[in-house]
Amino acid sequence: MSNATATTPIRVKSYSLPRWVLLAALLAGNIALAAGPWFVRLADTGPVSAAFWRLFLALPFLILFARASAQRLTGIPRRTLAWVAAGSLAFALDLSSWHIGIEQTRLGNATLFGNAGSIVLLFWAFIISRTLPRAMEWLAIILALGGAGILMGRSLEISTATMIGDIFCLAAGLFYAVYLLALQDARKTIGQDIGAWSLLAWVSIFACPAILALALILGEPVWPADWTPVIILFVTSQLIGQGLMVFSLRHFSPLIIGLALLIQPAIAAIIGWHIFGEVLTALDIAGMLMLGGALFVARIKRD
Repeated sequence: MSNATATTPIRVKSYSLPRWVLLAALLAGNIALAAGPWFVRLADTGPVSAAFWRLFLALPFLILFARASAQRLTGIPRRTLAWVAAGSLAFALDLSSWHIGIEQTRLGNATLFGNAGSIVLLFWAFIISRTLPRAMEWLAIILALGGAGILMGRSLEISTATMIGDIFCLAAGLFYAVYLLALQDARKTIGQDIGAWSLLAWVSIFACPAILALALILGEPVWPADWTPVIILFVTSQLIGQGLMVFSLRHFSPLIIGLALLIQPAIAAIIGWHIFGEVLTALDIAGMLMLGGALFVARIKRD
């Protein structure tokens, strides 16, 4: 998820906080999300099991946030919950696929490809509208194809396993796009039947059993021997990262959110280099810049 927020909340009146505080929250949220893959690797459970704990441990807090925001958790229309359930299954596959990919490819690649849902949605918009891309959209497509080609080619030079990790992360981006599309109907009722926090809580309620079942089918160890990485993962990714991003989306334009999103692959690449010895060449950096540019353009067009 990938690292992108699970949903875009309704716009509300801004709090009377200094601009620098709001900007700091946006940057901190992206930094926290970028650190998530590090703790996925450190967890002594399987990668899919880590995804389960990431959501399950955060669920009580999401419910508390929803209640504190006076958002409804019950009495939600069945049609809305049906779309949420369908989207949650795609989200479960997104998070599971991304965590598997994290353990096999470089952290910078995983973060970029895991956020590819914005580009998938851009392509989907062309299909449903039966229109051709315009200037900036062509730029996003060229950058996406060029950047992805460079990064995946470099991964193949390292090992076949690294290339497969890229594919898992790309699949995660596809599943995330399906998740967002499935939630479109539910998102129309945000602020009336269901708010952002309650929606995230319901997504976790539906996604957790699916992720746990997948982890058991894959034969992964589920119960951690060391809880520290799993706890840090859910705190940084779900509580701090997602929480600050949901908060920040109320106060910034898509342009600023899109620019801030580019912090994630940079931080992830630095962690990969410093902690795991993942060396980046000039060609790798060029591929990241190209794919990052495509993600930025696609996000602006989507929002």
